[in-house]
Amino acid sequence: MSDVAIHVENLVKVYQSHRATPTRAVDGLTFDVRRGSIFGLLGPNGAGKTTTLRVLTTLTRPTSGSAAVLGHDVVSAPLEVRKQIGVVIQEQAAELLLNVTDNLLTFARFHGLTGASVRRQAAEVMARFGIADLADRKVQDLSGGARRRVQVAKMFMVETPVVFLDEFSSGMDPILKRDVMNLLRGQAAGGRTIVLTTQILTEAEELCDDILIINSGRQIARGDLNTLKMLTDRMYDVTLSFERLPSAIGELVAPYNPSRMIVAHHTLRLQLNEDESRVLELVSTLARHERVLRIEINGASLEDVFVELTRKGAAS
Repeated sequence: MSDVAIHVENLVKVYQSHRATPTRAVDGLTFDVRRGSIFGLLGPNGAGKTTTLRVLTTLTRPTSGSAAVLGHDVVSAPLEVRKQIGVVIQEQAAELLLNVTDNLLTFARFHGLTGASVRRQAAEVMARFGIADLADRKVQDLSGGARRRVQVAKMFMVETPVVFLDEFSSGMDPILKRDVMNLLRGQAAGGRTIVLTTQILTEAEELCDDILIINSGRQIARGDLNTLKMLTDRMYDVTLSFERLPSAIGELVAPYNPSRMIVAHHTLRLQLNEDESRVLELVSTLARHERVLRIEINGASLEDVFVELTRKGAAS
């Protein structure tokens, strides 16, 4: 059995328009997704993330190139692909005229699952997602956040080997989001392949084994978190807390051209694109002017990497 769950080769999707220049939403993407991994597809708004997911889930036909899920081509074998996947895409709605319970049971029935055990599972899933008290309400009467919970909850009613999640945490409070993230980790550890998009980059940083960053439909970076951080190895976040802030702190910091500078009370936070020796030199300079109570120097976060690489990709 192949270790590859999803294979994409030179994928292109062009949207034609009679009134404007055709839009090349996906422009030659090639990548594989390993079985049992959590794969993050990241990019700014309009980068082509949702279009890529729509192609992989058979909702949109590619203009050229190919894509396969568990060996089934998304164009020539769409029904086989659909049997293997669960999908939560931003504009996709739950069954609005059904209540929450029936949404879950109907989704399970589509996958050949019925009976008392499925009803028990639906009750457990609703409790887990904080929607048990909404069980008898029609989805059309729910808030957008509650609808989102129903959509994601449906994925835990079946055991499809591949799941696509587009902005899965929309409408979730921090506690529920944390619980769902733990559930997703457990699903991946059990062999389920999860492909997700998110604008909340701390989610991707915590969850994803492998990340592809795209912009204007093209790949600009690919790898695990450490690999991506190495692409911006001259980026540092520096935090210093002083007994008193040094006078003329702006003048002391200015020669190091910080890309971000925040002063709050007696704490200075900087983002620097400098060699490590220059970062340490700045810390030493500031420490000579006032007593330092705390120093913290970190490499780039995924958000820093994302912003830096996206800007470079847009400029190239």
